[in-house]
Amino acid sequence: MSSRQIQRAIGASGIQASAVGLGTWAIGGWMWGGTDEQASIKAIEASIDAGVSLIDTAPAYGLGRSEEIVGKAIKGKRDKVVIATKCGLNWHSGKGNHFFDQDGKPVHRYLGADGIAYEVEQSLRRLGTDHIDLYITHWQDPTTPIAETVAALEKLKAAGKIRAIGASNVNAEELKQYVAAGQLDAIQERYSMIDREIEGTLLPITQKHNVATLSYSSLALGLLTGSIDPGRAFSGDDQRKDNPRFSASNRQKVAGLKQAIQPILDQHKASMAQIVIAWTLAQPGITFALCGARNPEQALDNARAGEVRLNPGELAAIDKAIATHLTQLDA
Repeated sequence: MSSRQIQRAIGASGIQASAVGLGTWAIGGWMWGGTDEQASIKAIEASIDAGVSLIDTAPAYGLGRSEEIVGKAIKGKRDKVVIATKCGLNWHSGKGNHFFDQDGKPVHRYLGADGIAYEVEQSLRRLGTDHIDLYITHWQDPTTPIAETVAALEKLKAAGKIRAIGASNVNAEELKQYVAAGQLDAIQERYSMIDREIEGTLLPITQKHNVATLSYSSLALGLLTGSIDPGRAFSGDDQRKDNPRFSASNRQKVAGLKQAIQPILDQHKASMAQIVIAWTLAQPGITFALCGARNPEQALDNARAGEVRLNPGELAAIDKAIATHLTQLDA
């Protein structure tokens, strides 16, 4: 394992993991134009070899496909990884509120105790493991009291099936209810240079209660890598196809940001993505940054971000460049 990788704690769970985590939504294929299983397995293996221990997945990423691929990739390496997966998006029972359809199947938000008990067994089977390190409620279910959900999760923890509890896509009130109901170790929320709302809503609460924050879409679906040129077109079910975030003018603004911070990239011999991830990890309250990769090259590029240390002057220069170039983006 790389000794340079930043290691951080998942709340009060006693679990330590690499600050850069591998996010496997794209590996599931859904909303990302399909998946290449062999390339995905190699991406996971490359991440682990580079010292990335935190791997984040979910049943909803391809209706179990992502978890199955992760399970194949970590076989024989379980002791080297901290697995985060999720519950609450259910296509088995029809309980809860309908959320979306995937591959012709209706998916519901449901966090009742029976649903969680069923889902954890399915995830353990797909992942090929006897425990999940961090078990996260994927989206919140207004039909089930949070206290009931937490009680079900604590039962799994007592049984040794999970080691820590997390929640994702919460508002401030829901977060307060989780903290009041039991030991919440982590939240997982969208956060990046252009998605900073949680700085004023959730992070004051997490910092007060020793709750770790995993940021997802840290690279804004790839926009902040600076490698998507203004003329590139997206196809199939790729969610970026009709997303105004990926307008030609926005891509130009990101190019302006890259130009402004190029001296910092040069100083660290780092890519734009690596500096963006390192900046994310330097923000108060952000504990882990989840970064997607679909091949070994992307995985290694992301892993290197966990070895970059930005000094206060560099962070200030990046903040100034963000204010200059990333305000007034097409949304």
